[in-house]
Amino acid sequence: MPATARTLGKDATGASQHNGLPASLRVTHPERVIDKQSGITKLQLVQCYAAMAPLLLPHLKDRPVALVRAPDGLDGERFFQKHAGPAALAGVTRLPREIDPSHPPLLKIDSLQGLLSAAQMNTIELHTWNGTDRAIGTPDRMIFDLDPGENVDWPRTREGTRLVRAFLQDLGLPAVLKTSGGKGMHIVVPLRPQYDWETVKAFSRAIVLRLAQALPGHFVARSGPKNRIGRIFIDYLRNGFGATTVAAWSVRARPGLPVSVPITWDELDGLPGSAHWTLLTLGDRLATGNTPWAHYDSSRISLTDAMRRLDFRPDQGA
Repeated sequence: MPATARTLGKDATGASQHNGLPASLRVTHPERVIDKQSGITKLQLVQCYAAMAPLLLPHLKDRPVALVRAPDGLDGERFFQKHAGPAALAGVTRLPREIDPSHPPLLKIDSLQGLLSAAQMNTIELHTWNGTDRAIGTPDRMIFDLDPGENVDWPRTREGTRLVRAFLQDLGLPAVLKTSGGKGMHIVVPLRPQYDWETVKAFSRAIVLRLAQALPGHFVARSGPKNRIGRIFIDYLRNGFGATTVAAWSVRARPGLPVSVPITWDELDGLPGSAHWTLLTLGDRLATGNTPWAHYDSSRISLTDAMRRLDFRPDQGA
């Protein structure tokens, strides 16, 4: 893999060693180890994001973004930043206050400069909204985050992922898949931006409730560790206004620094786990890139027919 920790780690001593980065970018404390398990430094993380930028930026484009920042690495304090702070970050756009008027401006990253500025400011994870700033009132995707509880092993998670897909297919809904970089999987339904946030969230909840009722040994529609013991919580709450999901090709702030990676449905059976790819093992996967989602835009669909099949009325509310 070009410009990774595996090949650059021993040279991370300062600005003169910032191989593969714009000359205008100064990485402070480049030698700081952010993950003791892998030994990856801050400079190496920035370089990895530079290498992954052509794959990651399309998933950030036009969407409000939230940042998980860890100034002292994984062992230190982390915080989730959804809104602009006092200091501007080069290349990071402040969105109009009208989108979320009761808070400071939301953020958007559409460029390499913005991505690397965020990484230099100790960002590890990047999360995005389900809508774009061009049509913020009507989300253009619906996400189901499979969150396995205690005593749910990977084969059962994999089976549960296929069961959710099968139900979506019964509703006539296309879906793409990506690893979460944790224990579960993310199923994404590309939508035509038509219905508002409350309607999409309510319909995603209706889907999850039906699955939990039909397959109570597999799924639960209520969050909380006690509810998830031996079962998978299908998190539909990520479909609400202001909710976010980690972006494809984002690093996760977890030991080993796993990465959320798009995959095909055919690859699921051979996948050993959702944290399979890390910054140290991602190299060959870059060539595959976003190909598993090649038909994402062309498969966008209206939810109207699926709502009828589930006997769901758009005015039911969340």
